[in-house]
Amino acid sequence: MIASKLKKGHATRTWLCLRGDFANCLNPVIPGITTDGGYAEVMIAEARALASVPDELTSAEVAPLLCAGITTYNALRNAGLRAGDLVGIQGIGGLGHLGVQFARRMGFRTVAINNGPEKAKLAKEFGAHSYVDTAAEDVAAALQRMGGAKAILATAPSGKAIAALVPGLAVRGKLIVVGVAPDAIEVPSSSLVFGGRSIYGSLTGSAIDTQDTLTFSVLQDVRPMIETLPLDRAPEAYARMMDGKARFRMVLVNGKD
Repeated sequence: MIASKLKKGHATRTWLCLRGDFANCLNPVIPGITTDGGYAEVMIAEARALASVPDELTSAEVAPLLCAGITTYNALRNAGLRAGDLVGIQGIGGLGHLGVQFARRMGFRTVAINNGPEKAKLAKEFGAHSYVDTAAEDVAAALQRMGGAKAILATAPSGKAIAALVPGLAVRGKLIVVGVAPDAIEVPSSSLVFGGRSIYGSLTGSAIDTQDTLTFSVLQDVRPMIETLPLDRAPEAYARMMDGKARFRMVLVNGKD
């Protein structure tokens, strides 16, 4: 009776929420955005979103895994890939440095993709088998020389850079977008039709997905690279993040951490 009074689109998203797809609820509960939380010593959390933190992880390590971690982990594990597949991770930053680790530990032939040579050594340390510098070579040509990517996880927020990845996909390859770009991703339809390639987005997950992310991170020794600052220096941490100077996640801690 209630659903019949909702607009069609609203009703659809209400059903998603009722089915446990909380990330796509019509009115999602997001601490620090739609409810109080985040920048505080104490907060009230939604019971439906809780996960048990393994003893092997510190609170500071867990924080990025509950955001960038679940985003990249879920995107890769739900992509229908098989061990040994060539997988590209575009952007070696807050999302990408975890994406590289997850891809390698899932058994994929992992290619790190970034603009400039600065992060090549770091990408290899995270587990990348190879590195493509988009400032020095054509990324699509480089990936095709390797046989074409079965999937590319796009984490850097640039529509133009993301579009350039499509020709590097193998037949029926998938471009998975997790980095929200301010500009459009412009791709010729022929690049998708011929070869059956696809582009789609992925957004976090549910409480059990969070639990799986933490469990896998312990099992395969996946850890975020973080910088910590006390809560009373939150503005400084935020400014460092916005300036692109964080390596790779700023984590606020209180005296108890």
